[in-house]
Amino acid sequence: MMKRQFNRMRQQLSHPNITSRAQEATELLPEDLLQIEQRIEPAKRAAHSVSKRLQACLQGQCGSEMDKRVKKLPLMALSTTMAESFKELDTESSLGKALEMGCCIQSSLAKILAEFEIALEHDVLQPLNKLSEEELPVILKHKKTLQKLISDWNTIKSRLNQAAKSSSNSAGTGVGPGASSAANKLEILKEEEEEVKRKVEQCKDEYMADLYHFSTKEDSYASYFIRLLEIQAQYHRQSLGSLDSALAELKESHSQTEPSFTADTPVTGYYGVPLEKHLKSLGREIALPIEACVMMLLASGMMEEGLFRLAAGASVLRKLKSSLASGSNALEEFYSDPHAVAGALKSYLRELPQPLMTFELYDEWVKVASLKDVDDRVQSLQDTCSRLPRDSYNNLRYLIKFLAKLAEHQEVNKMTPSNIAIVLGPNLLWPQQSTEDPVQLDLASVSSIQVVGVVEALIQNADTLFPGEVDFNVSGMFMPPANSELVESTPVEDPSSEPPPASTTALTDGEATSRDPEATSQPASPPVTRPSSEATAPPASQMTEDTARKG
Repeated sequence: MMKRQFNRMRQQLSHPNITSRAQEATELLPEDLLQIEQRIEPAKRAAHSVSKRLQACLQGQCGSEMDKRVKKLPLMALSTTMAESFKELDTESSLGKALEMGCCIQSSLAKILAEFEIALEHDVLQPLNKLSEEELPVILKHKKTLQKLISDWNTIKSRLNQAAKSSSNSAGTGVGPGASSAANKLEILKEEEEEVKRKVEQCKDEYMADLYHFSTKEDSYASYFIRLLEIQAQYHRQSLGSLDSALAELKESHSQTEPSFTADTPVTGYYGVPLEKHLKSLGREIALPIEACVMMLLASGMMEEGLFRLAAGASVLRKLKSSLASGSNALEEFYSDPHAVAGALKSYLRELPQPLMTFELYDEWVKVASLKDVDDRVQSLQDTCSRLPRDSYNNLRYLIKFLAKLAEHQEVNKMTPSNIAIVLGPNLLWPQQSTEDPVQLDLASVSSIQVVGVVEALIQNADTLFPGEVDFNVSGMFMPPANSELVESTPVEDPSSEPPPASTTALTDGEATSRDPEATSQPASPPVTRPSSEATAPPASQMTEDTARKG
């Protein structure tokens, strides 16, 4: 009887379900579920980290109601500050209106932001938190339980195998109390193994069901992040719509209170604007910054030592440029700082998209500088000047005639034609650079020396190249203050004189030469009788009417 029990147990132990090799949880799952199982942990980490970072982006108090959330937003604090500020201002002033409109729009933006954050919490944050804190942890818990049961099952199977071997050895020695005890122990272990196996199968079924459930809901989990983008897009659209409508209303009301010179000026700001566009938009022949700076320098800067060479204060220069760019002719405060005026003139010339002497004629100007014969050089200068566009020619003629007048006082201001050309030449002509090639930059440095030679020759031969006198106050807009007198009044002549006819003299190439500017011959200009400033100035009432009309 006992031998038959031992034989039956030996057969059961030899069954494939009971082996000496320990099993793992992964061995119980099909291939498709193994792939799903590998996505559980990364999905949990992604949901947890994104929800945590997204919650940190919220500006309002998480979980609070609409009114309470809006009050805590920084935008609402900004709106409150603007409201307190415009109460102290005139409600009809442009600043007061701008602050009032800013207060309303910031309050509107705060409400839109609060609605956005509430929708974000409900549709994205809460589902992500539930996924990372509840749903996926349950699946991982079932996996851990299954692994523990499988480990227990493997342990019992190992003990059962050892007990079977012991019982077999006892049965071979004969029947006795030891063999009966071994058989009872083996029977108990068999029952335990069956119980653990049943639990393993039950837990495995639950775990597989969890994995299949996760697989079917992966698309809905991905929709959380799509919903995040949709809410963000809606928030930005609403914010942009509110801003656009508010800006349109604010600009409409602001344009009605703007000064006439900015409302009527087609070009906002004159620095960096092409010369032709600037002159056409204002109906001028001489650029406004050039005329304004020349008139101020004629009044108070001709005797200033180091003019155009010494730098002015940055704040004063910036203020003067802003006044010139706005088209204002109220420049009395700048007459006392000729270096700032000179700096504003240099800055205007340098910020032109195309130099006053043009890119197209750059090679021709450089060829002129290489001519050694003085007469040939003057003739080539005349020929090149005649090929300038009309606007460039008029403004270059105006400027060169002023610089020649400045050089007449070189004993006092120390600004010889050579010194003037050194500081102003690179602002009148420079090469057109398409790349940052070091070789090209070196050539530009060499050619700048030739540019200085060309500008110096223009100043020295101003009366020959540009015959006649120039009325520097061509627009009548810029009158010196009562306590300032022009150094030398100038006779009236149309600044838009026709350029001299092009010379037929052929230009020859040559190498640039270093020369003493003082040794260069300069044709003498015929003496001109100039009336005094009092005689040429119009009456005060007429001057005011002309200035207001032309401004």
